[in-house]
Amino acid sequence: MDRSCESLARPAHGDMSKRRDIEDHTRSLGEISAIMSAMKNLALMEIQKLARLLAAQDRVVTSMQEAGADFLMFYPEALSHTEGGRPLYVVIGSERGFCGDFNEQLGAHVRERLQLVGDQGPVLLSVGQKLTARIADDRYATISVEGASVAEEVQSVLIQVMDHIHELQRQEPSARPLTITVVSHALDTDGAFSQTLRPFELSPGKTAHFADPPFLNLPPPVFLAELMDLYFYSFLHKIFYGALLAENRARVSHLEGAVQRLEKEISELELKRNTLRQEEITEEIELLMLSAERSQQP
Repeated sequence: MDRSCESLARPAHGDMSKRRDIEDHTRSLGEISAIMSAMKNLALMEIQKLARLLAAQDRVVTSMQEAGADFLMFYPEALSHTEGGRPLYVVIGSERGFCGDFNEQLGAHVRERLQLVGDQGPVLLSVGQKLTARIADDRYATISVEGASVAEEVQSVLIQVMDHIHELQRQEPSARPLTITVVSHALDTDGAFSQTLRPFELSPGKTAHFADPPFLNLPPPVFLAELMDLYFYSFLHKIFYGALLAENRARVSHLEGAVQRLEKEISELELKRNTLRQEEITEEIELLMLSAERSQQP
C-alpha cells in the first residue's frame, strides 16, 4: 500500500479528538456522581442514627413536662406570671451545603417574623455558617454559632447556644425572662416553622403522679427556675436533633436529584460517544475498501 492509501485509511483526527473529549467528560461526571452517591449514603446513615436519638430525647422531654406539671400541682405559688422580656430568635440552619433551599426557607421565615415583631429589639442567634449570611440584618443584634454536621456535635453546639442565652438573660435590663422562639425545619411540615419555648403551666383537672408533695432542698421558685433551665436544654436538644435530621433528609433529596441528572447526562454523552465511534468505524471500513480497490488496479 502506498503512502496515499495509508493516509486515506487513517480515521478523521477531528472526530477522534471530539470522542476523546466526550470520554474524558463522561469519566469526570462519573467520578462526581460516585462522590455524590457516597455523600447520600452517609446522609442516610446519619438519618437512621438521628431518628433513634430523637425518639429517646422525646421521651426525656415528655418526662420533664410531667415532672414540671406534678411540681406545680403541689407548689403553684412558685409559678411566675411575669411577662416575657426581649424576643430572642434561635434559628437552626445547616453547617454544610448540598441541601437545596433549606437555609433560604429559614431566612424567608425569619424575615416574616421580624416584620411582625417590629422595633422590640429582638436578638437573632444563628446556628450554622451556611445560614448566618442569609439572615444578617443591621437592624438587629446577631450572634452566630457554628452548627452541627453530625449527631455527635449537637451537644457541644447546644452548650454554646445555652451559654449565649444565659449571657443575654444576664444583660436583660428588665430582668424579665427572654421570650425564646426557635425557627427550624420540622419533620412533619413542609418548610420552616417557629415555636416559642413556654414555661410549665398549671393543668387544672389533672391528677399528680404522687400523693405527697416532693421534698425540696431549695425554695420552690428557685427549684422551678433550675428545672425550667434543664427543660429548655432538653427541649432544644430535641429540636436540634430534629433539625439535623430534616437537613439530612433535604440533603438526600437534593443529592438524589443531582445524581439522576448526572446519570442522564452521562447516558447522553455515552450515546454521542458511541455514535462518533460508529462513524469512525464506518469511515475506516470505507477507507480500507477504497484502499483495497486502488491497490488492485494495474
